[in-house]
Amino acid sequence: MLGIIGGTALLAAKLPPLEKKTVATPFGKTEVLAGSFVFVPRHQNNTPPHNLNHKAHLAACKILGVDRLILIGSTGSMKETIRPGSIVIPDDYFCPWDIPTLHNNSIHHVPPSMDACLRQALDKIVPDAVSGTYFQAHGPRFETRAEIACYASHTDIVGMTIASELTLANELGIPVAALCTVDNYANGIGGADAPEYDEIVAVAKQNGDRISKIITNIVEKLA
Repeated sequence: MLGIIGGTALLAAKLPPLEKKTVATPFGKTEVLAGSFVFVPRHQNNTPPHNLNHKAHLAACKILGVDRLILIGSTGSMKETIRPGSIVIPDDYFCPWDIPTLHNNSIHHVPPSMDACLRQALDKIVPDAVSGTYFQAHGPRFETRAEIACYASHTDIVGMTIASELTLANELGIPVAALCTVDNYANGIGGADAPEYDEIVAVAKQNGDRISKIITNIVEKLA
């Protein structure tokens, strides 16, 4: 069963017909849309990124039999060469802050992994996508110029959720890959100021048709 988790990047995307369900997990309830695949709306009831119940979202995927997972995220570019409007398929990720884990009471060292087969499938679906390293900031505020300048030498795009989801998927043994829309330049890149959330939402809506086509292709190829 294919699973997709998405948020801001999918605000204007058109999804195939799916049925709303509430899934009870050991970490709380999660609303999903289920049918030929499982879709988990990341920001349920407008929950901000730092308060997302990632454990419940990923546990719901496991309970529903998801055995391959695609994460779709909205990001800012930390490289002038990665322009807004680009698509990045991350090949690594970095988070200097705490990431949620399912292993709080026992010793388990799970290596980070992005599934090579899923990444290759995404490359074929979006042939103009580029690879890069995802940097996860804590949120909910945007990053300062100093923070972006500090991490931009080793990372390429910045968001607030994907690294947490990737880590939990790894712990649950669910093969996972990510696809990130680049909706703005990060603070200070190319002279840009810190973005406004409304501006990012507007870009996401402008890209609705393109993302809808990508989602349709992902479902056709992977569901």
